Amino acid sequence: MDSQQNNTIHAPDDGQMVRQAEMFSNRITKNVRHLRKWARKHGIECFRIYDRDIPELPFALDLYLERAHLQAYSKPLMDAPAQRRWLATMHQAAARGLGQPLTTVILKQRSGQRPADQYRKLAASADDFVVSEGGHRFIVNLLDHLDTGLFLDHRETRALVGRLAPGRHVLNLFSYTGSFSVYAARSGAASTTSIDLSKTYLDWARRNFELNGLEPGSNRLVRADVLRFLQEERASRDRYGLIVLDPPSFSNSKRMQGVLDVQRDHVALVRGCLALLASGGEMLFSTNLHSFKLDADALAAVKMREISAQTVPPDFRNRRIHRCWRITAATAGERDEGKIKSSGSHKL
Repeated sequence: MDSQQNNTIHAPDDGQMVRQAEMFSNRITKNVRHLRKWARKHGIECFRIYDRDIPELPFALDLYLERAHLQAYSKPLMDAPAQRRWLATMHQAAARGLGQPLTTVILKQRSGQRPADQYRKLAASADDFVVSEGGHRFIVNLLDHLDTGLFLDHRETRALVGRLAPGRHVLNLFSYTGSFSVYAARSGAASTTSIDLSKTYLDWARRNFELNGLEPGSNRLVRADVLRFLQEERASRDRYGLIVLDPPSFSNSKRMQGVLDVQRDHVALVRGCLALLASGGEMLFSTNLHSFKLDADALAAVKMREISAQTVPPDFRNRRIHRCWRITAATAGERDEGKIKSSGSHKL
């Protein structure tokens, strides 16, 4: 694990807390002044402002229009009252740095959350609002769930999907709120198929499609266990020109068969997707698991290259926020050549 993930915080005294709050506020003010200009130029309304810039202040701060999402990743070595006081002080410093009312900055504590909590509903506030990204519109909600409905670290990956999708049938696995599918559909995909187990997120994806004026007929939303879908889809004749595989690090949903562990299961997932790729098709595989290690030996025969450096957006100081690979299926000619070589070596 890299040093940015060592987030243990010792209880500061009053003087230290004041200094930390001032550093935090000043850094946010400096960052937001620069990043607002950059975001406006690129048509981006939600972006990362602070990304654990100061080691003793392990927060992530994202701006969504005039609202902000502040996530605390600390593991404080302090009692509960001291922790609440410290978090409240940093919360106020973030709002001050942004020049916004405290009520517009939503604070969440991520340390100690179980992997399944990523999709757990926290509240029911009906606090949906709409943001734009590169001409696409998405519904986000900063209050009701641990995450917001739009993963900002995949902004560049979404743009890549938009460039690869025209004329292709696109399969989006673990589709969440459908942002990859929206990019694909708006760029001229022949069709999109979005697979997720959550009715809540499939409904959210449907609303994102409607918001972008996309017809439901060529944009399917399927509630299914991805592992089961991959097995059953092989029996069909449906093949896809582009597949997006962005699984959670871990999932033990009651609606799944067994437990999903991306480290353990990524080879099976990639191979399952390859079986559904059309000749010459492509897939993108990504993961946010910081400790992830690709099984290069098991996937040695697969044409793949890591493109993480190109898919992490420039507003993310943590360049290891995710890893991403671009994988290409063999063409019919390449498969035939492989068969000939295999047959020749067999004769020797």
